[in-house]
Amino acid sequence: MGLVVLVAAALPLLPSGGPDRAVVAFYNLENLFDTLDTPGVLDEEFTPGAQKQWNSERYWLKIERKAEVLKKLSEEAGVEGASVIGLCEMENRTVLEDLVASEDLKDLDYQIIHYDSPDKRGIDVALLYRTDDFVPENSRAVPLLLLNEEGQRVFTRDQLVVSGRLHGSPIHFIVNHWPARSRGRGGEDFREQAAKLTRSLSDSILAKDRKARIVIMGDFNDDPTDLSMQHFLGAALERDSLGDSKLFNATAPLFAEGQGSLKYRGQWNLFDQMVVSKGLLKERFRGYYYHSAHIYGPDYLLQQEGDYAGYTWRTYVGNWYHGGYSDHLPVYLILERKR
Repeated sequence: MGLVVLVAAALPLLPSGGPDRAVVAFYNLENLFDTLDTPGVLDEEFTPGAQKQWNSERYWLKIERKAEVLKKLSEEAGVEGASVIGLCEMENRTVLEDLVASEDLKDLDYQIIHYDSPDKRGIDVALLYRTDDFVPENSRAVPLLLLNEEGQRVFTRDQLVVSGRLHGSPIHFIVNHWPARSRGRGGEDFREQAAKLTRSLSDSILAKDRKARIVIMGDFNDDPTDLSMQHFLGAALERDSLGDSKLFNATAPLFAEGQGSLKYRGQWNLFDQMVVSKGLLKERFRGYYYHSAHIYGPDYLLQQEGDYAGYTWRTYVGNWYHGGYSDHLPVYLILERKR
């Protein structure tokens, strides 16, 4: 896949909390660590004395830039503030509190749902929501239990399940950050197990309500066409050929067009994805339904020159500080309401 234009024309702006449209977004925050060395957590590289020289100035710039992205993303989508935002790769609740209190987000009144994961590096998943739009009714962090070849547990991120009401309409969210590809073949097996867990979580919701509206989002460390997504999770690539599948990968058509959320060796991958249940495809039902999926990739999030021109503008490449935004582009869904 070559370099592609990822940005569509901005949709007309609606009032905050507008009844006809809601936005659900996901963003990998790319190692959003504080500057402290937390005992028992492998976070030493993100401290002032380490090679990366991670300090307060760099931290607060990263907070400002993440907030800028989330604000501008919702403006492109035609609303003032995404109703719900799934996040991954942050160290703790404190960095999320700094994020929602930032200049660009403070007036949107985001609240946080976050649990500490057992991941050795201390990185977690989380959900932000606007109190004017979404009312959570329950949430839980579900551990992904993995064993290596020696039978020892491999500690990774939990999967976050949040259920509630979006402007009164019942909806469920499952936020993921599946094991990385750096684990090689073991990582592939681990992602397949992660997919099975996610599928079981969605199936348990659908067993209680076959029309349930579910959004599965995250950094899956695989593309829509990989076995973990297509077979083990069972996310269909095309809406018109859903068949017996209960899930549709809303971002898969973007990948088929050559779009992606991160670039590696000159090729776009789409690891950041949005998957929806059949209930969100039923426009005849009252409440919100799936309208469209998007990748937010304006020029300011991409390197404009040098060896990495056209790649995502990262905070670091190795230990070299680039001062950018993230190695991933955010993705989002537009939901519209049936009255």
